[in-house]
Amino acid sequence: MFCVYIIQSKIYPKQFYTGFSENIKDRLNHHNEGKSTHTQRFKPWKLIYYCVFKDKKKALDFEKYLKTSSGIAFRNKRLI
Repeated sequence: MFCVYIIQSKIYPKQFYTGFSENIKDRLNHHNEGKSTHTQRFKPWKLIYYCVFKDKKKALDFEKYLKTSSGIAFRNKRLI
């Protein structure tokens, strides 16, 4: 299974991060341990949304879309 997820900083609630993983629990721990340079400044994180795909390409395409300006607007209106 392939997952696209959105996490939110607990200390800076306006900070979100969208990512892809095959194991969300391990990936969230990775973010909260400061092992990701993109998210270490805003830890700790909480999982606020995830979506599971059978197809890796579809998951990666959805993640890529959510990182665009229209994807961010969709996220803010429909997912969080």
